Amino acid sequence: MDQETLCRWAEDELAALEKVLPEEVRSAAERCVLSLEARPGQDPSDVDLIGDELGLFEGACLLDDPACEDLPRIRLFLQNVWEWVEQDDQDYRDEVATTYLHELGHYLGWDEDDVAARGLD
Repeated sequence: MDQETLCRWAEDELAALEKVLPEEVRSAAERCVLSLEARPGQDPSDVDLIGDELGLFEGACLLDDPACEDLPRIRLFLQNVWEWVEQDDQDYRDEVATTYLHELGHYLGWDEDDVAARGLD
């Protein structure tokens, strides 16, 4: 699948998701940069990544005192998501939403157990 189509589908899914988020979560999400990428490996900080990640949160969470170099960013790796769901359109859209919410949870200060308890693992 081409990256342009995957980006369009992801953007559509995330726009729909934004409409149903609680106001405080939506407000927090607006302060976090979103990057839609094909795969990890394009950023200098990617040296520690395995390469099969679906998403990644980087920077300071809302509970931390952020430094300017710790601007929050959620990265979604769309080709990895597409392969994870075995090239199924609807599963792709669902997984984009789940992965985004998982990474947004980290931004909100949730650890892996908190994210899992909310069904976002």
